[in-house]
Amino acid sequence: IIDDLGYQLDAGQRAIELPGPVSFGVLPGTPGARALAMLAFDSGKEVLLHLPLQAGSDDTIEDPLGLSLYMSREEFGDTFERALISVPHAIGVNSHRGSLLTRHPGHMRWLMEEIHAHEDLFFVDSFTTLESVAVRIAIETGVDARKRDVFLDPDRDPETVAREFERMKRLAGKRGSVIAIGHPYATTLELLERELPKLAAEGYELVTISELMHGKPVQTR
Repeated sequence: IIDDLGYQLDAGQRAIELPGPVSFGVLPGTPGARALAMLAFDSGKEVLLHLPLQAGSDDTIEDPLGLSLYMSREEFGDTFERALISVPHAIGVNSHRGSLLTRHPGHMRWLMEEIHAHEDLFFVDSFTTLESVAVRIAIETGVDARKRDVFLDPDRDPETVAREFERMKRLAGKRGSVIAIGHPYATTLELLERELPKLAAEGYELVTISELMHGKPVQTR
């Protein structure tokens, strides 16, 4: 999954051109959200609502249409609906930031109730804190959910991205499948443009996020 699409059109367009069934997390309410979500869909790629969640107790969410600990249940649900509407063709939700909110069972239950109300949506926890309860609450609420296994670019150093890409492959070999998340940074895109076409020859299969979640891809075209 390539996250954080919505602010920079050029980087988003370049990401969408990556080879194979890469999926894209689009930030709601951002200037390029609608255009990039539609471009990804038209390119046969899967789209996720990359939903901003509060990261710290003193955190002011700067991204549009984010969810915070201080919202009422009604505000929470209304904001989720507006966020979902702003990202056309979203087939699932994954979290943006959220190291505070994903620790709170009550708010995660609110979120999963909203996701569950849209029967075809699933949830991917970006897992920005080891204390996250998001996947547990999702499963309790009847929402298909998994967590992120690898961040490809915890920093933008090319050596870091290359190291994490190799770790992704090792984990896939051990576990059978992994979810890796990256961002539309130049160093990340350069590595993926070079390395993704080699995966099949190395014995790895790149699949859509819906195929990993449900066993079959969503028809996107």
